[in-house]
Amino acid sequence: MTETAARKRIVIVGAGVAGSILAYGLKDVAGAEVICIERASPEDQSDAGTGLNVGPNAIKALHSFLPDLAASLVGQSLPWASWRISLTGGRELMNLPLLDVADNHGIRIRWSALYRLLRQPVRAHVRFATEVVAMRYARAGEAGPIVIETRHRQTGVTTLIDGIDLLIAGDGRYSAVRETFFARPEPRFLGVCIFRLLVEAARPGLIDDYEQWFNGPNRLLAFRVPGEATYIAGSFPIPADADVPDAAKTAAALRTLYTPADGTPSDQCAFMIDTICSHLDDIHWARLQECDIAFGDPNGRILLLGDAAHPMVPTLGQGATQAMEDACIAVAELRGALAGPAAGLAEAVWRIEERRRGRVEFVVNFSRDATDTMLAGADPVSGSLAKNGPGFRAKLARLYRDVPAA
Repeated sequence: MTETAARKRIVIVGAGVAGSILAYGLKDVAGAEVICIERASPEDQSDAGTGLNVGPNAIKALHSFLPDLAASLVGQSLPWASWRISLTGGRELMNLPLLDVADNHGIRIRWSALYRLLRQPVRAHVRFATEVVAMRYARAGEAGPIVIETRHRQTGVTTLIDGIDLLIAGDGRYSAVRETFFARPEPRFLGVCIFRLLVEAARPGLIDDYEQWFNGPNRLLAFRVPGEATYIAGSFPIPADADVPDAAKTAAALRTLYTPADGTPSDQCAFMIDTICSHLDDIHWARLQECDIAFGDPNGRILLLGDAAHPMVPTLGQGATQAMEDACIAVAELRGALAGPAAGLAEAVWRIEERRRGRVEFVVNFSRDATDTMLAGADPVSGSLAKNGPGFRAKLARLYRDVPAA
């Protein structure tokens, strides 16, 4: 089955955060055909089983560029209003109201709810349960239109989509688009394991807004999300060149990592330790990593957004947040380009990179620097107390407030 080419045809690979927002912002633009390819089915949330916090900067950007979408997310989430750091024994090290460094709150939400809210308005433009099996320039050796071949994961039917004026990668840190048209990115591991868990039980008296707890460099993080559930994440150092050892994934090992030397964790940490140890089979494991930033190809035919463009460590919760910032700028630039000749799409790709690269470099570096208390040999007391100082606060204010406006 073949589809004929159309002018200003835009194909988005991945209906994740950046892809869905971009489809939302472009779906009603006259003269543009927007097609989004998504591997998951509409009901499949197997990759969205935890929660996340979205920074105040993303909400500020969405309110400026796509206010209806911003209102939808804020209305279906809990506010992220504070950031507290303590030791697992209970000593408080930092308690920061976000409005001290931001113009608005962030949000706390389930990944599944975020995907539902972002994908529902663009369902007509998304081909679910579909994967890209091949992609190339239509004419070998020439920077002309792009052709991709897709396959429906349930029926096996293949479709050729040709005449693509712009191919946009929103397919995550292991982006097939990036690996096909750019050199495969080499990950840089920081020597930290991270695990995530969402439990369908809330303890509002214990766990509510965003908090972190340290026992040495071993960190717990938790907050409540809508639906009376609790998101818990943990981290601990590992050799940078090693996988997460199986011995560290046991209940005994995890309990030891987060129990203070006197053997008495705070009530909050006792709840989290017990919950983690009783839900080992539900834990998602990963390693902190980052890689080089890339946005557009020299021909202006390919655009990378979100984790496909700039995988970063999640220490400051900026992964999905920066994907939202990317999408807002891309919507604005592509809307302007689509109002003119098709050649303007290439110029828009270059403008998007120009507007985003410096900002993303700052966020990537700041996120890495903020990981200092999670590295082997770190002193979380002095490191966390330093985050009360004017230098760190000034960087947070830049992160949360220095957001482009429509």
